[in-house]
Amino acid sequence: MTEPLSARIPAAPLRPSACPGLLRIVPALDGGICRIKLPGGVISAEQALAVAEAAERFAGGVIEATNRGNLQIRGIGSDHDGLIGALLDAGLGPKNPASDDVRNLMLSPTTGIDPHQLFDARPLAGQILHTLEQHPRFHELSPKFALSLDAGEGLVMLEHPHDLWLSALKVNGETLLGFGLAGCPAADSPLAAVALAAGHDLVIAVLELFLEHARPEQTRLRHLLQDMPAEQWLERLRGRLATSIRVDQKITTWRRAPIQANAHIGVYPQAQAGLVSVGGVVPLGRLGPSMLRNAAKLSIEHGDSTLVMTPWQSLMLRNVADDRSAPALRGLRAAGLLCDADQALSQMIACTGSAACGKGLADTKADALQLAAFLQQRGISRAVHLSGCNRSCAAAHAAPVTLLAVRAGHYDLYFRHADQPVFGELRGRDLTIEAVGALLTADSRSNTDD
Repeated sequence: MTEPLSARIPAAPLRPSACPGLLRIVPALDGGICRIKLPGGVISAEQALAVAEAAERFAGGVIEATNRGNLQIRGIGSDHDGLIGALLDAGLGPKNPASDDVRNLMLSPTTGIDPHQLFDARPLAGQILHTLEQHPRFHELSPKFALSLDAGEGLVMLEHPHDLWLSALKVNGETLLGFGLAGCPAADSPLAAVALAAGHDLVIAVLELFLEHARPEQTRLRHLLQDMPAEQWLERLRGRLATSIRVDQKITTWRRAPIQANAHIGVYPQAQAGLVSVGGVVPLGRLGPSMLRNAAKLSIEHGDSTLVMTPWQSLMLRNVADDRSAPALRGLRAAGLLCDADQALSQMIACTGSAACGKGLADTKADALQLAAFLQQRGISRAVHLSGCNRSCAAAHAAPVTLLAVRAGHYDLYFRHADQPVFGELRGRDLTIEAVGALLTADSRSNTDD
């Protein structure tokens, strides 16, 4: 007899939040939304098949790839318990139900197999995730409170801001773990560094300090930094850690080398001889059940029977033999994924928009398709983010080009600029998609001619 759902979730109500989780389905114009958090973005082929079936059985068949390497099911009907139960049966829930909200640790999609990594981050990541799940105090963290762990991989999201970011670096031949607060390694140098062996203790100390000192309204670490400067943080951390915290100039002036653009698309080499990863972009972040099923089957046929979802709203097959990479790519293309960076749509990000969100001012996904077709005809592929409102749900960082909806079919156009906040430099107001396309075409030709 199937165990009732009530026996598998906490008796106490979940923390009120607008963020969906696996156990908390939140409403939208197109139905409920359920977010499935994947450790390191990894999902087994069997689990992927279960998600596809659940999306068809309990929802409208819309599955989304998120910008944190997770999956969402949209358009959920009235049988919430049925959906949640099916996902729990597939092993997609947290080991501790009370921890579902706080399992926010971003890793490289190629963690443990990347040829550029300075260490294998999987054991440390496992420790951190276990602690987030089992430490009751950490369940008080906001669902938006997030961590990242970068071991020097060549394929890693560096631009998303995190409450605590950890990044491997070498100083005089020694690999250390640099860390920063309320920022990201793409823009910031480490505040300090610790030995690799102290990484887990460092995370615990930072989270405990935050919870001890943050007021109820201070839900993110950036809020607390307004009251407790970084130097004060370091002093308090020193009192909690048995290891030394290093602030050498080589550490505090170190900057992470950028990664190769679009390395998640196509074939990516692995550290293991004869093996590669093969990736494709999910068009505008939307997976149909058939696309997910086909990708899962390809992972069984050509890879290691797992998929990894990336922060670029794409997926990858890992541990593919060199001589299987070509048929794996053909299979992903046939499934509907975008496996070439010169495809304009592969560079587009768009939120749900007015079609399914009450705050959306424009149908961003339809407009993105129109813009992609316009640019594709002119041989242009640009990284563009279309946002239905200023919350910027689809992108956690400022994209090179942002279109901010002002009304149906009309957008303000921004270009990312280091000296301009939020989206960047305003280049046009209240533009149609045709006008945006013309401006991006002219800008691309101008930059090429230069």
